[in-house]
Amino acid sequence: MDILLVASAFNSLCQRVYAELSDRGHRVDVVLAAQGPEPVRAAVRERTPDLVIAPMLTTALPEDVWREHTCLIVHPGPPGDRGPSALDWAVAAEATEWGVTVLQAEAGMDAGPVWADEPFRVAPVGKSDLYRNEVADAAVTAVLTAVRRHAEGAFKPRPQSDPAIDVVRRDPFRQERRRVDWAHDDTATVLRKLRGADSRPGVLDELLGRELFLHGGHPEDELRGRPGELLARRAGAVCRATRDGAVWIPELRPRKNSGDPAPFRRPAAAVLAALDPGLELPDLPAPLELPQHRCTYTDIRYRQHGDVGLLSFSFPGGAMSTDQCRRLLAAYEQALTRPTRVLVLGGPRDFFSNGIHLNVIEAAADPGQESWVNLNAMDDLVEAVLRTTDRLVVAALAGNAAAGGALLALAADQVWSRTGTVLNPHYRRMGLYGSEFWTYTMPRRVGEDEARRLTEEALPVSAANAERIGLVDRLVPAAPGEFAAAVERLAATLAAAPDLDRRIAAKASARAADERHRPLA
Repeated sequence: MDILLVASAFNSLCQRVYAELSDRGHRVDVVLAAQGPEPVRAAVRERTPDLVIAPMLTTALPEDVWREHTCLIVHPGPPGDRGPSALDWAVAAEATEWGVTVLQAEAGMDAGPVWADEPFRVAPVGKSDLYRNEVADAAVTAVLTAVRRHAEGAFKPRPQSDPAIDVVRRDPFRQERRRVDWAHDDTATVLRKLRGADSRPGVLDELLGRELFLHGGHPEDELRGRPGELLARRAGAVCRATRDGAVWIPELRPRKNSGDPAPFRRPAAAVLAALDPGLELPDLPAPLELPQHRCTYTDIRYRQHGDVGLLSFSFPGGAMSTDQCRRLLAAYEQALTRPTRVLVLGGPRDFFSNGIHLNVIEAAADPGQESWVNLNAMDDLVEAVLRTTDRLVVAALAGNAAAGGALLALAADQVWSRTGTVLNPHYRRMGLYGSEFWTYTMPRRVGEDEARRLTEEALPVSAANAERIGLVDRLVPAAPGEFAAAVERLAATLAAAPDLDRRIAAKASARAADERHRPLA
């Protein structure tokens, strides 16, 4: 079918829907509704789609569009749920079960008949992580069901007047509900509020006499202080005391003042240092091999099980600043000193990596210089992976990977991906040419022609398509919360393979030959 996606932004869910529909042979176009209704009307007139789907829309579709065409809205709530803050309410209520509904656009917001719905378990993670993983999985299943039903022609969508549908109208989830009362909220409450706004919109608070949005939250099991007190910093995050414990906050964003450009969300310690250069917080780095009983924040960890090493990293939004690249390289070099035959790279869930940290770059005193330094730090990490010849390196993609982050994965010997991930192995839409040795790593996997197509078209690639063309070696059909355990089992099997020594030797020989023909540096 000819399908038109209408979205407020081409976000991770829109990219996933685009890629999954394209994989199934549908002709898919995208129009952004951020500039008002006219571009949407024009796109519908020009393309005359068989179906219009809105995976992420914060404004109403034009009435003339939904009256003349079947328009399906993806709502991140179960049937009957209405309102713009469905996931916020789910996280705040600590719901264990939630759902995604695909409904037909009508005059009433979220009130149209239901074409498909899909339930999911709510993981105890941040809202944005939940959205990119459990919600996205359920949304794709529901969208594909709705598209099939529309194509078959016999299905009658279920009206929400059906007595079996419990209609619940929810107000927008405003900052008053998110605000932390540091003197009275316990740690669990603080974490729930922080995680419910980890990406957008953040939790509005005050620090150092300035209004700031807090983004993300992690528990701390040892540090204590007066409620609201800043206690320490680590890996860019800051620790703040609650009435019965403490939490780590990875990122902050100053509230925009009238007339100023919009501030960037950045590592919390850097934001506070810019506000008060004299602020002294003790730096408390966590050991790379953090004891399992500890409940604290660290963005890089190493574990080892027999011949398998697991270097886990998880950076907010998947972005990697100069500091994060350098710390990950140091951790990688330390992991190489351990006696393993297989080394796995990647976090337990959500983003693998999205490459260099554009927010840190834009906020720097000299963005041009910072971008150069950040890119070189990323290149150093990729080169270290490429030059590893004494063991097999596996990039395990629990979540999406883009730009330099996708190329970091391609530096590994094998790329294992959860079936729900999306890859964007290109830079063109960012106005960048890129680096990370992609002219070496991508053609050796997919060939020169396919590498050129991927980088010039600059379109999202589903995990399934990535496997078909050779970007990915293995698909791991696991739920988001089960991916890490599945990868550990697969890595243990790989480490015990009788031909592993031969494969490592062949890899070293191939790398030496490539170096003679075309040195990396």
